[in-house]
Amino acid sequence: KLPHLNEPPRKGGYGIYYHFDYVGDPRNYKWLNTNQISRVWEQMHLAYEYNARQIWIVNVGDIKPMEFPISFFLDYAWNPEQWPAERLPEYTRQWAQQQFGEKHAKEIADILTDYTRFNSRRKPELLSPETYTLVNYREAETVVAEYNALCEKAKRISGALPSEYNDAFYQLVLHPVEACSNLNELYVTVARNRLYAKQGRTMTNSLTQKAGELYVRDSAITYYYNTVLAGGKWSHMMDQTHIGYTYWQQPDKNAMPEVKEIEVPATAEMGVAIEGSEGWWPRDSVEAVLPEFDVYTQQSHYIELFNRGKTSFSYSVKVGKPWVRIDSPSGKIETEKRLYVSMEWKNVPSGQHRVPITVTGPNNRSIVVHAIINNPTSPKRNEVTGFVEGNGCVSMEAAHYTRAVSSAPVSWQTIPNLGRTLSAVMAIPVTAPIQTPGGESPHLEYRMHLSNTGEVKVHAYLSPTLTFHNSDLRFAVSFDNEDPQEVHLNVGRTRQNWEMCVANNITVEVSTHRVDKAGDHVLKFWMIDPGVVLQKLVVDTGGMKASYLGPPESFHQPIKQ
Repeated sequence: KLPHLNEPPRKGGYGIYYHFDYVGDPRNYKWLNTNQISRVWEQMHLAYEYNARQIWIVNVGDIKPMEFPISFFLDYAWNPEQWPAERLPEYTRQWAQQQFGEKHAKEIADILTDYTRFNSRRKPELLSPETYTLVNYREAETVVAEYNALCEKAKRISGALPSEYNDAFYQLVLHPVEACSNLNELYVTVARNRLYAKQGRTMTNSLTQKAGELYVRDSAITYYYNTVLAGGKWSHMMDQTHIGYTYWQQPDKNAMPEVKEIEVPATAEMGVAIEGSEGWWPRDSVEAVLPEFDVYTQQSHYIELFNRGKTSFSYSVKVGKPWVRIDSPSGKIETEKRLYVSMEWKNVPSGQHRVPITVTGPNNRSIVVHAIINNPTSPKRNEVTGFVEGNGCVSMEAAHYTRAVSSAPVSWQTIPNLGRTLSAVMAIPVTAPIQTPGGESPHLEYRMHLSNTGEVKVHAYLSPTLTFHNSDLRFAVSFDNEDPQEVHLNVGRTRQNWEMCVANNITVEVSTHRVDKAGDHVLKFWMIDPGVVLQKLVVDTGGMKASYLGPPESFHQPIKQ
């Protein structure tokens, strides 16, 4: 809770007690830094503006992993006016330069920003094989690829730094990236192993072995930090357990997640899986249909061919139209192969199309996969303004608004790098009076082209926050000229809601609207109460799939001013 602006002065003043780590439901998180300085800024800026200025205390948990956010907390407390939101990237760069010199400061700052974003999405202790979806939006594989690429970048910079920086760089930068990239890959590998076991893939047992290797590597990374780094100076500093939670309290020791092993028959058998489905063919009786291809995103989708036996087999692929492309139309399968399907868009006729893709394997057995292609006559790809619906939804980062409407004293502030995917936006000043939505009151506008009509749901992804006065925090949403629909953040919140906010580091509020015609529309996000921080908006027209981070951002082009 924060004091009201008209609160009478207290002899001792007002202060804030803040946490970098956490002990409680649904799980502790104490191992490594998961704090974005942009989040620390947003919360402490709120406290400062509401005159909680006498004393700021931060419970850092373990000091060693928290040196970067500790530095920011103290520097910001010393002079909050020096570090407005737009200067936060500069702070990270300056801090990196102070520790490691100017030459690599920008790259090191980017690593610090990215790894704290990745860790804040889901605290390491809260990860599980079920966190990220394996089949929708390529979410799990993208998370692993991005973290592993970040680790390679950190290792490259480590090798380029003067030797006197090596120990400090490992502690402050490389270790958390290396440890968490390995941990994320472990959980995704376990998830793949379990799915592959259900599908009877030959690769199942190889993933069992790989998961075990990643689990052992976690211990090796810890051993290096505790025993080898700086001659063992930081012995036991990284002993915090972080794998194998079964309830809120930490386990006594790390525990390997359960993996599966299967008996693999000798004879080859082809299985087919597709992007967007956990099913496989020929077992499933429903049609195999890939996610839609559209001329705006010009995406590829994949078909996975996998072996259910020990001997290899040959395959071939035949497409129903010459403008459908398969990157590897024939070959041999030992274990599995991913085939990428795309379109030669310059040759695709206008309109909607359904094209069969026939995959033939051993014993001339064939599986037909269908591709749905959407190539509307209007609008043309280069004529689009704003966002375009694809695969039944429109996903928009908050910072990519079409127009920000201000009304004195309220304007809109982008907070760089706050959130799970890009940046966040909030109304300022945070002490502004409550607004009545409508007309030219403060709001953000997002222009989009919708192809579906009827009932749509708007998912607003917001930074979790407690109500800091007695009233709730509210915002409003509307399409075009409809009356703004008021949405509450915390009304009716239960302990389960709290646990979900802790685990997911997001709260998603959903409003329902009606769109009567296809074409261009404007979604409006209205301010009511200050303190609401928007990260992302998704309009679900009927095709939004289950995922942790939500659909990746839709195709969009800025409106030319």
